[in-house]
Amino acid sequence: MKIYQSPILNNFSNLTHAFTTKDGGVSNSPYTSLNLAFHVQDNTLDVTKNHEKLASELNYDTRTLVHMKQVHSNLVHVVGNKDNFENPPTCDALITDRKNIPLMVMVADCSPILFYDAKKEVIAVAHAGRQGAFKNIVQNVIYTFTNIYDSHAQNISVTIGADIGVCCYEVGVEIYEEAKKLNLDYAIEKRDNSFYLDVNKILMTQLLTSDIKKENIEILNECTCCRSDKYFSYRADRTTGRFAGILMIKE
Repeated sequence: MKIYQSPILNNFSNLTHAFTTKDGGVSNSPYTSLNLAFHVQDNTLDVTKNHEKLASELNYDTRTLVHMKQVHSNLVHVVGNKDNFENPPTCDALITDRKNIPLMVMVADCSPILFYDAKKEVIAVAHAGRQGAFKNIVQNVIYTFTNIYDSHAQNISVTIGADIGVCCYEVGVEIYEEAKKLNLDYAIEKRDNSFYLDVNKILMTQLLTSDIKKENIEILNECTCCRSDKYFSYRADRTTGRFAGILMIKE
């Protein structure tokens, strides 16, 4: 199983975290092989086995994993006692200070974001595609840290995993016009009468505006569409699986 980890988050020995790739699962084409999403028409038993294999690799209990029914919103859910593997909440970000509760965000071009406040021992994960970036889900996550857990933004570390890059993310003129209305057109590149969106540029700006320190932000900058051999990419393949970011505070 090929996973990769964040140099920033590796500084904290009380965390378990990883970003997955396509490698190491049992799913068949076009979901080969470590697809972690149940909603993409993959065989349910295979997806369950993939989750079990990942849980074994990272040493957590699959039953306690909280993932999401992601809807391209800016909704942040505070994890409670009723949240578990069989009962995912509908939202696009999760946050908790509970120990041994792994949080998961699933993606196939959108940005998987992991957050950690080492002072308060609070973690969060977020799913930020174009809509999440345009709706500023990052701001909502930081607001939840500061207002629910009394965090200070300067203490929060953030890592953004592989996602579609500006090299490949061509968008239509209507998206360009929407970006202009939101004052986000700084993240649009024009090439040969086409428009390309840089989601990571928006996320970085929003994190800095939310008072996250630049030295506490890490962006992998690996394009999922360019590297569809390594990651699931909806833009590249349409019918495909989902890889994930996982984060847990160990007891």
